[in-house]
Amino acid sequence: MRSSISSSDIALAPAAAAVVGADGMAFERAGFVRQTASDRPGVAQPVPVRDIPVQPWGRILVAMLVMTVLLLAGWELYWRGYGATPGYRNSNGAWAEQRRRIDGSEGNRTVLIGSSRVLFDVQLPVWERIAGERPIQLAIEGTSSVPVLEDLAADPNFTGHLLVGVAPELFFSGFAYRGDVVPYYHQQGPSKRTGHWLSKHLIEPAFAFYDPDFALGTLVRRQPWPTRPGVDERMPVRKLLVQDADRNSHMWRKVETDPAYNALARRIWLQHFTGPPPPGMETPEKLRATIAAQIDRAVVAVAKLRARGVQVLFLRAPSIGPYYAFEQKVFPRAQTWDVLLQRTGAPGIHFEDYPQLQGYTQPEWSHLSAAEASRFTAALVPIIQREYWPRPHPVTDTAAAVDVTPAAR
Repeated sequence: MRSSISSSDIALAPAAAAVVGADGMAFERAGFVRQTASDRPGVAQPVPVRDIPVQPWGRILVAMLVMTVLLLAGWELYWRGYGATPGYRNSNGAWAEQRRRIDGSEGNRTVLIGSSRVLFDVQLPVWERIAGERPIQLAIEGTSSVPVLEDLAADPNFTGHLLVGVAPELFFSGFAYRGDVVPYYHQQGPSKRTGHWLSKHLIEPAFAFYDPDFALGTLVRRQPWPTRPGVDERMPVRKLLVQDADRNSHMWRKVETDPAYNALARRIWLQHFTGPPPPGMETPEKLRATIAAQIDRAVVAVAKLRARGVQVLFLRAPSIGPYYAFEQKVFPRAQTWDVLLQRTGAPGIHFEDYPQLQGYTQPEWSHLSAAEASRFTAALVPIIQREYWPRPHPVTDTAAAVDVTPAAR
């Protein structure tokens, strides 16, 4: 009896394939219609041919397309009912697009860096109406401004004005939730630029569900799964902002108007105030060393910027309630902000020093509502012009310059 089967012996079977082993014994492999290479040792293998059954492929394709459209439409309607609207993604590609303007022909522009408070609270249209210039927005949520400060300090193309947001919890800890954004900019190739362009022009303006907070994988992780011992089960920060094409941003309307969602946003912040200290800040000594290290980095970067004529101005935007209490306790002004200004020699605007920068509505204690952000910017820019960066023809009617940014979506 043969110990192998030639290619001419390969045959189809309805439910099983007869296989002859090396010992000459025959057996069946249920469910297989073709023998594999292991079933024919020592025999050259023929070009595999997959049998395609006769099916109404045209109707199947049409049915598949119809189902895809219906499912996408249902997913889109669901999120629109939740309060979402189409908007531009706060992606690394969007940040890199704005950063690239500095290395193009706009290196002498005013640039805004910082964390989410500068991103939420400083409105570009209002700034433009008052100062006659629309800044470049490079603030990144959940991330210290020090890495971007260092990146601009190393870029000789930047010669303009720099507003540096200081959120104490982030700036003086060095925490960088979006710490990959600067390397992404320097490594971004043509394919990533093309992908961002296609997303920005074809998908983001059309679909509300196209937001990382609404992604299916994100929803699965957000389910109330059983708690596992030793695993940090803190809730991640939910969607808080809406962004325009040039990264002008404002608070998502749902945070302001939906009591349940607002309570969720506050609950997420509270867990950060009550949890254990992050690594490197477990003791007062480690905390002081961490703060000093971040200030040291800022001192070096500011010195480079000022040496080539860049005017640097720090900004401590307002916070209230438990968030402000937490910052005062862990990062008190005398040990952080005051030391930063003294050591860098750069000026700064602290909201506590200006009555016109206080008393704003902050739905979740950390960021201004959309309308209040416009009012805050209208109060901030004249201070900057009057005391730090004088302009030849400032707009005097700041009340008329208040722009309640695009329908607070």
